Amino acid sequence: MRPGPIARSAAALGATAVAAAGLLTAQAFEARRRIGRRTTSAPYADGRYGSGPGTSIRLAILGDSGAAGLGAGHPEDTIGAILATGLAQVSGRTVTLSNHAVIGAQTSDLDGQVDRALWTKPHVAVIMIGANDITHVVPRSLSARRLRRAVARLRESGTEVVMATCPDLGTVKPVPQPLRSVMRRASRRRAAAQAEATLAAGGRPVSLGDRLGSGFDDHPDIMFSADRFHPSTDGYSALAQALLPEVIAAWSLGSEGEILPALAEPAEQP
Repeated sequence: MRPGPIARSAAALGATAVAAAGLLTAQAFEARRRIGRRTTSAPYADGRYGSGPGTSIRLAILGDSGAAGLGAGHPEDTIGAILATGLAQVSGRTVTLSNHAVIGAQTSDLDGQVDRALWTKPHVAVIMIGANDITHVVPRSLSARRLRRAVARLRESGTEVVMATCPDLGTVKPVPQPLRSVMRRASRRRAAAQAEATLAAGGRPVSLGDRLGSGFDDHPDIMFSADRFHPSTDGYSALAQALLPEVIAAWSLGSEGEILPALAEPAEQP
């Protein structure tokens, strides 16, 4: 018996899906070949930034290689150091930075990072993670649940949380088409799920894809480091500038939500 039209259509769709999966897998291998093996480590930037009276502000960084600063030329060029420096300048206080991010980390690694961060009793924590969940095909819902749990644990300890959502992976030029378009859609959807999870747990999401995607897309030679995958010094500067207003706003909230005097608006002159 010859198969009917529905069966033939299903078979054709199945064959197309298999072929597409094979193509994407081959392109993923080619992208990794072009990017190459990692030969450097992230600069160590933990320490004290700025000076001023009063208790120092404790800033913790959690996440993956982007949060760690892989690709930055010097410690002061990492996202943590730039945020600590900016917060110190605005607040007039010393900022103590502790970076708990791990290269290659996924959201499954956040619990351990939160454990380590809580030892420092941070006032503000910045999380940047998600890209490795995409490349390891972690379900979006599972990734969001893990992130929500991490944010909730930090908030329950009294730490304000700023979440840098998944960047637009469609800007990574070594990744060939159509995989790059697939990664762009996946990273945008992942970022939206991360924003929702962060808000639900009491954190502050910042959409890196919306704010910086076009800049990385239009100027890859400037915004990416030599591996053409991780941000360069200029790229990290752009990322930090996008996050800094939320970091400042997060620190400025006291235990009752009041604006601390250092950041209060000056009174209008009569």
